[in-house]
Amino acid sequence: MIRVNDKFEVEWQEGMTVTTLLEACRFTSPCLIVIVNGMVVEPAAYDQSPIYEGDTVKVLHMIGGG
Repeated sequence: MIRVNDKFEVEWQEGMTVTTLLEACRFTSPCLIVIVNGMVVEPAAYDQSPIYEGDTVKVLHMIGGG
């Protein structure tokens, strides 16, 4: 299982990447910060960044305001 945002768990799958995890969690915002085991993953690397069984992932939504 993958722990996401300290709130819920997602079933791990062979070949899972940050992109497939975001799709499984239905995150659709184009402005996200993804942190895997304490390391920030750049958006350009989402497709190539593997997710492993037991990883802890935090997904933060960037919003603007004023």
